[in-house]
Amino acid sequence: MSHRHRLARHLPAFAAGLATLVVASVASAEEGGLPQFNPDTFVGQVFWLVVVFGVLWFVMTKMGLPAVGAAIDARANRIQGDLDAATKARDEAKSALAHYEKSLADARTEAQRLNRATADAENKKAADRMAEVGAGIAKRIGEAEARIAAAQSDAMAGVPAMATEAARDAFAKLVGATADAGRLSAAIDAAAKGAVR
Repeated sequence: MSHRHRLARHLPAFAAGLATLVVASVASAEEGGLPQFNPDTFVGQVFWLVVVFGVLWFVMTKMGLPAVGAAIDARANRIQGDLDAATKARDEAKSALAHYEKSLADARTEAQRLNRATADAENKKAADRMAEVGAGIAKRIGEAEARIAAAQSDAMAGVPAMATEAARDAFAKLVGATADAGRLSAAIDAAAKGAVR
């Protein structure tokens, strides 16, 4: 609102006040009251009232009201600037929060990837170690089986000779004669082959 419109808005109140003053002065003069309400000096008083009012009106419209308007406008501008700064700060805070949340999500993803990579590496190490241990155990089992087979072979190699000797001794005790070594050995070999089948 311009300064003239503001002043024009207050002009009716001023006119009403002036009219009230004139009516009061006339009423007071008739009663013989205060000297400033004396009708003989009333024209001069009204003249100076109008002059002083005009000077005050001029001063207020040219100096006072523009300064007040400028202060109001400056305050409105400052408030608008503060609102704009608050909006900008809010937007920056939202942006920072979005950046923080994205960084947090990226960090979680990276942590999960590292956990998977570490778990995979540990699983591979464990599998390699298990394969190594399994190979060692298989080697030991093979060596033990070879020793058992060798011992069994050695034991079986001595069985025909022991059986021949035991059969010869038994034949000699039962029959009282010496058994034919070739025939006795052939019978034991035939019996061993039949047992193996």
